[in-house]
Amino acid sequence: MSVTTIREQFPVLDREVKGRPLTYLDNGATSQKPLAVIEAMDAYYREHNANVHRGVHQLSEEATDLYEGARAKVAGLLGAPSPREVVFTRNVTAALNLVAQSWGAANLGPGDRILLTEMEHHANIVPWYMVAQRTGAELEFAPIDDEGRLDRAAITEALARGPKVFAFTHVSNVLGTKNPVEDLIAEAKAAGALTVVDGAQSVPKFPVDVAALGADFYGFTGHKLYGPTGIGAIWGRRELWEEIEPFEGGGSMINKVTPEKITWAAVPAKFEAGTPPIAEAAGLAAAVDWVQEVGFDFIERHERELTAYALPRLAEVPGLTIFGPETTEDREGIISFELDGVHPHDVSEILDRHGVAVRAGHHCAQILMRRLGVAATTRASFAAYNQTSEVDTLIEALHDARRIFGL
Repeated sequence: MSVTTIREQFPVLDREVKGRPLTYLDNGATSQKPLAVIEAMDAYYREHNANVHRGVHQLSEEATDLYEGARAKVAGLLGAPSPREVVFTRNVTAALNLVAQSWGAANLGPGDRILLTEMEHHANIVPWYMVAQRTGAELEFAPIDDEGRLDRAAITEALARGPKVFAFTHVSNVLGTKNPVEDLIAEAKAAGALTVVDGAQSVPKFPVDVAALGADFYGFTGHKLYGPTGIGAIWGRRELWEEIEPFEGGGSMINKVTPEKITWAAVPAKFEAGTPPIAEAAGLAAAVDWVQEVGFDFIERHERELTAYALPRLAEVPGLTIFGPETTEDREGIISFELDGVHPHDVSEILDRHGVAVRAGHHCAQILMRRLGVAATTRASFAAYNQTSEVDTLIEALHDARRIFGL
């Protein structure tokens, strides 16, 4: 499938911004949606709208089939042994909160160690901080080296201190660094630590097989996978789901309620209180179908080619500093940079005048910003529909930023 054919499936890419063709390079925040996803959600509301699991009428049965069918497709996408090990959440933030609050509250106590890394998104820091505050557990952050890779020797030392849990990202949302997850999981398991992986930036870019990786929990979010906002998922080992208590209570997640005792429904319903994101599940299922039709071989190769093209072109811009690995060997299509003397918000505003959408700020990674010695960066991130001409537009806009600020 050519990039031209792919782009034709994304209506928003026909837009103009400030009189310029839209150059959308903010995919690390959220990807655009193909017609297949938009139409799947529209069809749900037009033809099948009803609540799931509760009705014996036809619309309810159809909605239930759509919802549970989406779960099966997510399980297939992740290589999960069973769809019943996949729990739908609002996004990956909610997924990580679920593990931290349910597993963490039951298994952490005073003096227990929670190992994180300096490159984590706040979604994989704040929930662990909150549970540590309540349980008396302690946070430890594994450092990164000057090229934006995890310091493996420091991680080995940290794991030797016996943390109860090691939670880390598969791909950094700032640096684009692709971590050696399989090796990290094996080392953590040998040390007796539970492993929780944030797959928000990895699942949209390359195949993920949770069974082969050996993780205990692995979460992702739909809106970065060309799917809708409002839905994510987390896979966990069945025995862990059975052991822990639910984080939220309400309808659907119960087996029986009496004044004396409440018992929980079977997994995964046990962790899905209330009316679920049904239309969003239909959209997510369509997104899974779409990425599998395009093929991860194409998606990962294309994004790496864009990254390989962009890195030297960005390096040609005077006064521009790129953060993260210098090559695409262990780097995905995310590039953060700083233009000397210009605040990232100002850079982003000038790029917007050229129709270029990027992200500016600390990217919910303030600990990483401190390690990099900056308050914020500008970030360009690629998807299957981007093309080298858009990188050229980005470079032209950056030169204009330099001109405007007299650099």
